[in-house]
Amino acid sequence: MSDSPRESCDVVVIGGGPGGAATATLLADHGLRVILLERAAFPREHVGESLLPASIPVLEQLGVMPRIEAAGFVTKRGATLVWGKEPDPWSWYFADDPGQRPTSFQVVRAEFDKILLDNAGAHGVDVRESHQVLDVAFDGERATGVRYLHDGAQGAIDSRFVVDASGQAALLSRKLKLQQWDNFFRNLAVYGYYRGAAHLDPPNDGNIFIESYAHGWFWKIPLHTGVTSVGVVVDKEVGQAGLREHGARGFLEAQIEQAPHVRKLLDGATLAAEPEVERDWSYTSSSFAGDGYVLVGDAACFLDPLFSSGVHLALGGATLAATYVRTALANPASRAQAAQAYHSLYDKQYQYFRLTAQLFYGTNRSADSYFWEARRILGDDDATPRAAFVKVVGGQTPQGYERAVIERGVVPAGLLDEVQRMEAWFQQRKESTEALLRDPSALLRAVPTLAAQMRLEEKPVLGPQGYTPGFQIVSTGPEAIAGGYPVTAVIATCIAKMDGRRTVGEIIAAVQAEHGLQDGAALTGIVQRDLPTLIGGGMVDVTVQSTGRNEPCPCGSGKKYKRCHGVAGRG
Repeated sequence: MSDSPRESCDVVVIGGGPGGAATATLLADHGLRVILLERAAFPREHVGESLLPASIPVLEQLGVMPRIEAAGFVTKRGATLVWGKEPDPWSWYFADDPGQRPTSFQVVRAEFDKILLDNAGAHGVDVRESHQVLDVAFDGERATGVRYLHDGAQGAIDSRFVVDASGQAALLSRKLKLQQWDNFFRNLAVYGYYRGAAHLDPPNDGNIFIESYAHGWFWKIPLHTGVTSVGVVVDKEVGQAGLREHGARGFLEAQIEQAPHVRKLLDGATLAAEPEVERDWSYTSSSFAGDGYVLVGDAACFLDPLFSSGVHLALGGATLAATYVRTALANPASRAQAAQAYHSLYDKQYQYFRLTAQLFYGTNRSADSYFWEARRILGDDDATPRAAFVKVVGGQTPQGYERAVIERGVVPAGLLDEVQRMEAWFQQRKESTEALLRDPSALLRAVPTLAAQMRLEEKPVLGPQGYTPGFQIVSTGPEAIAGGYPVTAVIATCIAKMDGRRTVGEIIAAVQAEHGLQDGAALTGIVQRDLPTLIGGGMVDVTVQSTGRNEPCPCGSGKKYKRCHGVAGRG
């Protein structure tokens, strides 16, 4: 076996799937020399065909949307499910979710992934297929490059940074013992591709169809090539026993017979190839980034596919990872804090999908069996459907899939009352904030305090120039999801002066005097623009004091109230 010459670059990316290709493209766009090593030769088959609308902005940023739209992929408007308390199918549409893009795509991953990888090459990435990474080299705790195998010869690349997008191989997570398995989703999947399958009636013909049944649930995804992706998710132990007894084809066909809707849609359809098995299921990593390395996509975390979150997490993670790499290379002193910010933002996305899936599992009653009963009672202390709901909502009224759970599932006793109380609280908060803003001076007369279980923290925030020092309001409550609400330095300075006694106007005056600001109107404008959002979102509480017309205006101008903000006020 001969060795290839040793090379060097700024960043080496392991894996050419969506996470790796996207990260590499974004880094190359910023002038970095990037080498991407992919074990397979593209196109190659891959499961996970159903995209979410939230991924579209990343695809637009990468510049691949024209090719994706021209590929002829099936348009996906939402999901049709047999799930919850009723035996009949029901549909949920992206357009039902305020602010959501109304459509996405069902993609053939062999084509979709190749579009992304070819695009990386077009953006200047040195793409090398059929290159298997054997190991990541370290100097102490810092990753310094990789060793690879190609055509029987080993090679080495020294790099300033390593991006692990190796998929479920999770090269670095396993090497560094970062991987943490999720005991709630102890499942496996058996899937195959069928020709001649029937589809749902329009407008649901492009939807992913999900049917829960006694031993788990099925997915059915129509593809533009004329085949249909069909998979079953079952308990890991039950699935392993069934696979030993019947093999993958026999097991899949036996499960189809027990799912009446899928069985009807596949009546007369034939398997295009032997079914495949996915055994490595839900997991995350204790850390997503370190000195000289970052984990992206399935290399960082992998989740039960109920919400088709795999590609979305990979693409969303790619934008965060590319920013982390650029930040760490440009300012090594900020690397540790930037790594924490990357982990926090990425983990927040992962936890949202995990807890929503947990909630879906916990409220399904379409079938009674060990599989569903176990998922109603298993998990750690906070893994109950109620705790999952509270965490998913995370300070906002339920919408989208969360609302579908409440309306279609069997929720724990009293949960609907909690939802109604939460919605009423948000409505009251919205109305009181709107009323406050109707009086131009009321906000300045308000006495603000940081709400209970809220804390102002100095931590990196994601901005146009990367992860930069900043401030966030974070929840310290037990139901808080990782992450926080970013605020500007101006608002953070004002929050630091909230003592339950001073008005907003007095705080503005104090900040102006302390920092020698000449333009008090500009500072007042910033506060009037940003503070209402914090009040309406429950992060800042206020009480409003009345001001006499001949008293000093609370804005700190030195004028009487009647000649300043009281001109248009109520006095």
